[in-house]
Amino acid sequence: MPHSTATRLAEIENDGYTIIENVMSAELMTRIRAELEPYCQGEYLGRNNFEGTHTERVYALLAKAPSIAEIIEHPTTLALIDQLLPKNFLLSAALSILVHPGETPQPFHYDDGIAGLPVYKPRPRFGVSTIWAFDDFTATNGATEVIPGSHRWAEDREPREAEAIKVLMPAGSVVVFDGALIHRGGANTSNTDRLAITPQYCNPGLRQIENMVLSVPPSIAGHYSERIQNMLGYNIIEPSFMGYVDGVHPRRLIDSSYQGRKYRPELPSS
Repeated sequence: MPHSTATRLAEIENDGYTIIENVMSAELMTRIRAELEPYCQGEYLGRNNFEGTHTERVYALLAKAPSIAEIIEHPTTLALIDQLLPKNFLLSAALSILVHPGETPQPFHYDDGIAGLPVYKPRPRFGVSTIWAFDDFTATNGATEVIPGSHRWAEDREPREAEAIKVLMPAGSVVVFDGALIHRGGANTSNTDRLAITPQYCNPGLRQIENMVLSVPPSIAGHYSERIQNMLGYNIIEPSFMGYVDGVHPRRLIDSSYQGRKYRPELPSS
């Protein structure tokens, strides 16, 4: 039976993740693959065992593959993320991960850590991640592995191999998970590639993993929907006006006619 939004939210709260099968059309997958192809020519493999020395990662996707927007703002996933994160949440990262045969397991990690700050688990949710499957995720081709319930663990609890389970799902599916869930990319012991795209979202007051307003400048961001522009950071948090540019709403960088809050210079001291 189809899962309701409430059921999926409960799965994320309890297990840390939920799998939604067959929500991306074959046409969209084909279109995105074609846009990614120029950047996936085996030329730029990962620089360490986290990126994967047999893996190609493509960053700044909205500046390279515009159809990615259709999964970043997919209503099926946003119906969950809208409930899991505060209003005006941001797109923290968006990258493709093409895992080639021979890849080894990634180190265990979670996505929403705050670098350089002593903010430890368990704690409130900072982010939500998604991984969209463009190939079947199988037991042998590098499917993502998760440790259920680990989003509630204390910071010093170490994961064990036996606790991990593989996220097995057909192409066109997506796994949505708490940003504190411990997970990793699995080993690819098959003879085929495994392509996935991972949009990640964060609390609006946090710094994004990828510097989105530099990765996707106004000249490119202007072609996307207002929702995508907001997630990139062309938005403010009201009433504090956090995120302004020279005293005005950042959307003025995209649309000079935008009638948001206007800049009022300080009066000179008398």
